[in-house]
Amino acid sequence: MLLAAAAPLAAEDVLNVAQTPPVLTEADVIAIGTDVPGRLTVPVRIGESGPYPFTIDTGAERTVISRELATLLNLARGRDVRVVQMAGRSDTGTAIIPQIRVNTVGGEQIEAPIFRGADLGAPGLLGLDSLQNRAVTIDFDKNEMTVRPRSRRLSSYPREPGEIIISARSLLGQLVVTDASYRGRRVRVVLDTGTTVSVGNNKLRLLVDEKHRDISRISVISVSGSEVKADYLQIGRFSISELTFENLPVAFADAAPFERLGLNDGPALLLGMDALRLFRRVDIDFANREVRLSLPRAAG
Repeated sequence: MLLAAAAPLAAEDVLNVAQTPPVLTEADVIAIGTDVPGRLTVPVRIGESGPYPFTIDTGAERTVISRELATLLNLARGRDVRVVQMAGRSDTGTAIIPQIRVNTVGGEQIEAPIFRGADLGAPGLLGLDSLQNRAVTIDFDKNEMTVRPRSRRLSSYPREPGEIIISARSLLGQLVVTDASYRGRRVRVVLDTGTTVSVGNNKLRLLVDEKHRDISRISVISVSGSEVKADYLQIGRFSISELTFENLPVAFADAAPFERLGLNDGPALLLGMDALRLFRRVDIDFANREVRLSLPRAAG
């Protein structure tokens, strides 16, 4: 998850994070992150170059590019910005991507924050600035992600057995599901493909009965490589619309995105890839603010 700060920084307030990395070949850049277990990507073209395998981060406001790819393509330097990530606020430089396309979708110029490819786990990631008015499908059976232009509402298609369709509202471009609950309390849920584990805020933690529960301590890694220490435990029955998760694993941390999104006043959860992998397919329609979850494997 990566959220944009309100304004660019003055030059004297910026950390110098755009040091020139070692020169890599195109094959080297494409190979960044191929050793990450379960990584799913989409082919992205930058101008006439590529395609490059980018991951999709539905919890990130901005598309991000690796230093290695920005250097390989000799992209112009943009403004310096402050962004909000899992570990807090971070200062970084940006690169001007003259045109970014996923298949035939896109074509816009964007200003992308720069981070190390090793921390991103890919040559780059697509954020909400590249996904608005579009839809994302994550097919776990085929191990692939796709991005497509705006189309009919998901709810206008016949439901297949085992599917649920959930309406969401938009908050800073994020899709927030409010039809979720835990122990009788409403929980706001953000579908966040950029985090490998689901992360809960402190208000959700207060609802958890920790008796007889095994609690472990883990590190949640942000896109800058910084770590957030979190308590990791299963929280029991958690419901989203018609679906119930049994013993959902959640990492609890005072993560900066909750404050940025205004989600600290009540229980909230960033539903990560660990939970989304329980489904055969996940469709996220940003244009129509709908989510379709298909055939859960181990829930309900």
